[in-house]
Amino acid sequence: MKVILLQDVAPHGKKGEIIEVADSFGKNVLIRKKQALEATPKNLNDVKLQNRHKEKVAKENLADAQEMAKKMEKWKIETRVKAGVEGKVFGSVSSKEIANAIRNQYDEVVDKKKILLDEPIKSLGVHEVKVRLHPDVTATLRVHVVEK
Repeated sequence: MKVILLQDVAPHGKKGEIIEVADSFGKNVLIRKKQALEATPKNLNDVKLQNRHKEKVAKENLADAQEMAKKMEKWKIETRVKAGVEGKVFGSVSSKEIANAIRNQYDEVVDKKKILLDEPIKSLGVHEVKVRLHPDVTATLRVHVVEK
């Protein structure tokens, strides 16, 4: 019997795959537990349409991320911090503060988890910060840290 997996089933396959299993295992285990559907022509067509939709959405997300990256490359984010002698910052500038500065200056929401800092910014000046907008798209922001 051929079935379409609705979720990952450990030794048999991953979600969306069409696999061949014994009739009893397919009916009594996979279908009863709602882990699979019987591979009828209607169900196969439904899966094909769902996959096309997922691909279309993924392409749109990639295009949006690339467009956003182009906009971000032109931005210059300014953050104000207290600093001591020789431009040494009290504390540091974190990804949360950078995300808030982006929201305040450009009305764009960027998740702080997508801002990639190797280490917190602890000095005045211009720093380049990577922002992962999509698994395939990374933008570089210029963050200008100035004294209050």
